[in-house]
Formats: sequence, C-alpha cells, structure tokens
Amino acid sequence: MRRRAAGLLMSLALLAGCGRIIPETGGPVVGTRPPPQPATAALIGVKPGPTPAGLGFRDDNARTALASFVASCPRLTRRNDGSGLTRPTDWVSTCTAAATWPASDAARFFANWFETAEVGTGSSFVTGYYEPEIAGVRVRQPGFDVPVYAPPPDLVRARPGDAAPLPDGRQPLGRYDGNGRFVPYWDRAAIEDGALAGKGLEIAWAADPAELFFLQVQGSGRLRAPDGSVIRLGYAAVNGWDYTGLGTVMRAQGLIGSGPGQYPGSMQGIMRYLHEHPDEGRALMRQNRSYVFFRENTGEGPVGALGVPVRGRTTVAADPAFVPLGAPVWLQTDRPEASGLWVAQDTGGAIKGANRFDSFWGAGEDARRIAGGMSARGRALILLPRGTLQRLGAR
Repeated sequence: MRRRAAGLLMSLALLAGCGRIIPETGGPVVGTRPPPQPATAALIGVKPGPTPAGLGFRDDNARTALASFVASCPRLTRRNDGSGLTRPTDWVSTCTAAATWPASDAARFFANWFETAEVGTGSSFVTGYYEPEIAGVRVRQPGFDVPVYAPPPDLVRARPGDAAPLPDGRQPLGRYDGNGRFVPYWDRAAIEDGALAGKGLEIAWAADPAELFFLQVQGSGRLRAPDGSVIRLGYAAVNGWDYTGLGTVMRAQGLIGSGPGQYPGSMQGIMRYLHEHPDEGRALMRQNRSYVFFRENTGEGPVGALGVPVRGRTTVAADPAFVPLGAPVWLQTDRPEASGLWVAQDTGGAIKGANRFDSFWGAGEDARRIAGGMSARGRALILLPRGTLQRLGAR
C-alpha cells in the first residue's frame, strides 16, 4: 500500500515526508561511482530486549496481531530478509505454531514463541497513514477532471550500464527517449501538464487535485462516485523521483505555524491552505516531483509491500533494512493509541532508518483524524523467533 507510496504525520509525514504505501523512491541518477554498502540492522547492531511475557500484551491487540502474523507467514518463510536478522528457516516453527494457535490465547503465543531485540538505540518515531476516500468516477464527466493514471509502459528501470545503480543496488526508474538515452521519467509538473494525456492510461477521474495528491501520499484509497459506487485504488508504481514533504516546503516558507496567517502543520491544516490558495497550492504540490500510479483493487482491503492485506490499528510500515517484513513489533510511545503490538507488513518512501514506523489506521473519518495527527516517540522492540539472537551473537 504505502508502498507506496507511501507514505507523513500525515502531518509530520508530510512535514518530514512519509507513506507509506510509497516504496521505490530515489530519483534517477546518471554516473559511474559504485554504490556504498547500505546500512542494515545486522550492521548497526542489535541487543536483547526484555522478556516478551513482561511487556503486558493486551488480549484484543494480541488477537489482531496474531491474525496479521499468520497472514504474513507464507512470505516470512520464503523471502530473504534485507535486515540481516533472520533467515526463512528461522520462522518455520513459529509460523507452524501460529497456524493452529487459538486466538483467545494470542498473548501467550507471543510470550512463548518470541524474544525481543532492540535495533541501534531502540528510540522510535511513529507517524500515521490511512486509506482515504475521495470523490471520483470511472468515466470523465463535468466536475471530475483530474486523471488517475495506471503505470505507463515506458516507465522502466535502466539497463545495466545506462545509469548508476541506486544505493540498494537496483537500477533507477526512468524512460528511454527517442534517441535511446535513459533519462528521468516525467515529473509531477510534466504529468499534470499532459505528458501522459491521450495514452489510454486513465483508470478513473477525481474531483479535487489536492485530495488526489494526498491519496498518492497514502498510496491507496477509494474513489466514491455521486451514485455511491466505489473504486478501490492500490499502489502500482512511482515515477522514480524523490519524495518531497509538502509540510517541509510550507514550513520553510513560513506558511505553517501558530502565528497570524499561518496554518496548522497537520494534514487538515495543509489541505485547508491548498483549497484556500489553489494557484499557490498547485505550485507547492509540484515541488514534490514524485508521482504515484495506481491499479484497481478488487480484493480484501489495500495490500502492503509484503503482498498481504494491511489491517487498521495492526499494520505498520517499516524500513526492511532494519525490520524483517512480517515480523511483530512492540511499540511503547508517548501516544497510547500507537503503543502495543503491530506487524511490519508495509514500507514507505520516507519510512527510512532504524525504528522509524508508519502506523496504519484503516479508513473513515476517525482513521483520517488519527493518522493526520500521529507523531509519537518512544521505544521499539522487534519480536524475533527464539534462538535468533544467540545465532547472531547479540549481547
């Protein structure tokens, strides 16, 4: 989902840059310098945390976390862990036990089958994201003039030798021009000015460009038509440009704050500015050159980077270089609603580094309100299968 895109207090996520559900960022770079070795949890260091039984798992929280963990297990036991902490075989026994464990006793499952690990300092920062619902239709009509695009076929990764690899070793995203040269893909301004118009890529039409911008930040969402019908959109691709947090730009320009004429730094405050100043707002949004493409979702809920549906109040987006995707995570923060058991099932373009998380809150007005104001700090513990830390030699 936030693969997406990702992605930002929604306020701080927008201020610092988030998503979730926006994964692959990092604008195309041309050059020959070899990429540096990326940091991972195994490289920066882990140490044992407290015994899981002493964390005080809540029964309701543990039940939903167990369901999400079970859904993640088919991926956990097959995919390579970019954090360097686990191997697929480490999860087999734990996942086997989870498959038949009674939900009514979920807290005991996490207490019995896991040990906790603190990555780096363990100091965490948590923002929020949600599944927005905005006005939109499948076929263009008056009042619905903002195109929602599917991924264009000329958006590709560079062939080896045509561009320098990204820090993670992948080739950058871009396109090949008429002369066969690899160049950055069209950015937000070019796309809004019609670079993709008339190519048959429009899968829907939205009513409000600012609302669509925020839906792109979240990485998935719903379009609701005047007749009540709903189109569910999921993240499909991003154009390859780095994400720029709108709140960061607005704060630098003195538009955000508590003074006269300034706007709150929350998602709601930023949205109000965009609506009250449409021309200036359009120019601000274009400073985020990243652009997200969608596909229509027909399954159960939005799907995260792990390839399974994300669940409100249970899924967090994390950096897979520091957290095994699919692993449970314990958060203890200064925001009680963000504290407890979560499962890392998603990523985000701005969710980078150790102990940086983006909590998913589902859909609806409550989800929008909580995600839009979520900014929590505290401690994070990764739950790993018992015996993992001994194998890693963690002290």
